[in-house]
Amino acid sequence: MTTTLRSIVLAGFTIVSAVAAPKAFDFQDPKGVNAIQFSLDSGLEPIAGTASQIGGIVNFDPAAVETTQGRVTAAAASLKVPNATMTEHLHSAGWVDVATHPEIAFEFTRLDDVQSSGENRWSATARGNFTLRGVTREVTVPVTLNYLPGQAGRRINKPEAGGDLLVVRGAFSVERADFGIHPGQNEDKVAPTIQLTFALVGTAP
Repeated sequence: MTTTLRSIVLAGFTIVSAVAAPKAFDFQDPKGVNAIQFSLDSGLEPIAGTASQIGGIVNFDPAAVETTQGRVTAAAASLKVPNATMTEHLHSAGWVDVATHPEIAFEFTRLDDVQSSGENRWSATARGNFTLRGVTREVTVPVTLNYLPGQAGRRINKPEAGGDLLVVRGAFSVERADFGIHPGQNEDKVAPTIQLTFALVGTAP
C-alpha cells in the first residue's frame, strides 16, 4: 500500500470513528425540569408524587442505538407527595430511609429489541438494575428515545450554544416488598406496587 493510499485509509477510519463515537448525555437538567413520577394506586388512598434532582450520564450513539448504556439517578430526599406529613413518613427509616440511602438509581448496560419509529426515534427495552433503599433488583424497562441534534441551546433560549438533546421516556413498576418497604402492611392505603413513569432530557455538547 502506498503512503498516499495509507494516509487516505487512516483518515477515513478516523472520520468514521469520530462519527460513530457515542456521546455522553448529562441528565442533570440545567432547567431543573427533569423528574420521575411515581404512584401507589391503593383502594382507599391513591398516592402520587415526584422524584426530582435527577442526574446521571447516558452514552448514546444514533448509529448504534443498541449499545446505549448509562446510569440515571434521583435524590431520595427529593421524593415528594402533596401531603407534607406523608412526605416526612416517606423519607423516614421505615420507608425509603433517605438518611441512609440518599440515592435511587437505574443502571443499564444495553438496549434490546431496538426498533426505529421515525427519524431519530426508537423504541427499545432497557435491561439493568434498579436500586431503592439500598436494595438492587434486575428490571426491564420499555423505553422510547428521541435524539435531537443541535437543539440543546434552543431549549435554554441560547440557540448559539449548540449541543444535542436525548429525550428518554418510559414506564415500569416494582413491588415495594422487594425493597423491604413494609412488606404486606397497610395495602389498603399504600399499594404494594410502585408505578414509575418518566420523560427525561439529557444534554451533550
